[in-house]
Amino acid sequence: MFIIEFFRVRETDGAHATLDRVEHDTTDLDNAKIRAQSLFDTLNLPQKPDALRIMAQNGDEVFFWKPEHHKSSE
Repeated sequence: MFIIEFFRVRETDGAHATLDRVEHDTTDLDNAKIRAQSLFDTLNLPQKPDALRIMAQNGDEVFFWKPEHHKSSE
């Protein structure tokens, strides 16, 4: 089980504001990465995320992704 967390990043200090968390029931990290990146632009969120991270069930961050092409509209 992995938790995919989508968030905004404040450029001035790098603070994260979580927009949503999605559970993904798989034991394969590569599968979770594909799912997370596919949800990045398609998940209906109140704001567009800047980045995502995947956390293992114990809360450890196992993957971080911030698309290079993404620009914040704020």
